[in-house]
Amino acid sequence: MRVFVTRQLTDGAASAMGDLPASVEVFEGGGAPDRSELLEGARGAAALLTMVTDEVDEAVLDAAGDDLRIVANHAVGVDNIDLAAAAERGVVVTHTPGVLDEAVADLTFGLVLATSRRIGEADRMVRSGTPWVWGPRVLIGLDLSAGATLGIVGLGRIGMAVARRARAFGMRILATGSRASSAEARDLGVEPADLGALLDASDVVSLHCPLTDSTRHLIGAAELRRMRPGAILINTARGRVVDEAALVAALGDGTIAAAGLDVFEHEPQVHPGLLKLDNVVLAPHIGSAGEATRDRMGQLAIDNIAAVLTGKDPLTPVSA
Repeated sequence: MRVFVTRQLTDGAASAMGDLPASVEVFEGGGAPDRSELLEGARGAAALLTMVTDEVDEAVLDAAGDDLRIVANHAVGVDNIDLAAAAERGVVVTHTPGVLDEAVADLTFGLVLATSRRIGEADRMVRSGTPWVWGPRVLIGLDLSAGATLGIVGLGRIGMAVARRARAFGMRILATGSRASSAEARDLGVEPADLGALLDASDVVSLHCPLTDSTRHLIGAAELRRMRPGAILINTARGRVVDEAALVAALGDGTIAAAGLDVFEHEPQVHPGLLKLDNVVLAPHIGSAGEATRDRMGQLAIDNIAAVLTGKDPLTPVSA
């Protein structure tokens, strides 16, 4: 049996690959495999350890053939995998839920702070040598602890972790999703809301929903117009949840005040309009990029592969 890993893992996770009951081939190209390299690497593999940027469709599954038993995705989201096609072929798909919640919530709140207090703009001003002197009107931003409202779109595990951080800042918290009515959410002071009411009332809107057919472009021109003129949009979920062209327009004309983005609609390409705006903070999909977190993600993917290849149930399977 052979396992194909599409990217170099962290040292902590990579050390566990030697315990797999199969030979391991790690893509050595330095970045992500292109389409032909992914198809070639999948050929005859019993297991694929993939990243969220690897499109695992029917062609990849067919290249692997009847030997393929598991696709272990090194991510929580599995929108890069054709789940129906995998199920038709009897291929197990797994992901890495739970182990990255706190890291993504940390990054989310980092973006909230960076945008609300205009830290990126301040850094660029100082680095550029722009003359400045302290004054009451210089780079005024949003005081989170002065009654600001956070709207969480999709209150799952990560959204709940963000809510805990927001509560520490004394923010009012609105949230969509069935979990917004749970006892845990109530204990944090979360108020359930539908999307429209959340957009109307929130100073900061943070996206934490999975990418599905129903959430693609969930935030478009109409939704951005519903937000407050001084509001901030944060996206650490999936880029295609937001209509990026509409966001560029809304940021440019003052429909909303700012955005903090860790994901992009056509990742890794970024809309050129975003690169020209001062009121947006951009990060290259680093939500889970804590060393311990990435170790745990890789270890969980490897543990799923080991379980399936030895005839056991996967630890964190995904249903089609």
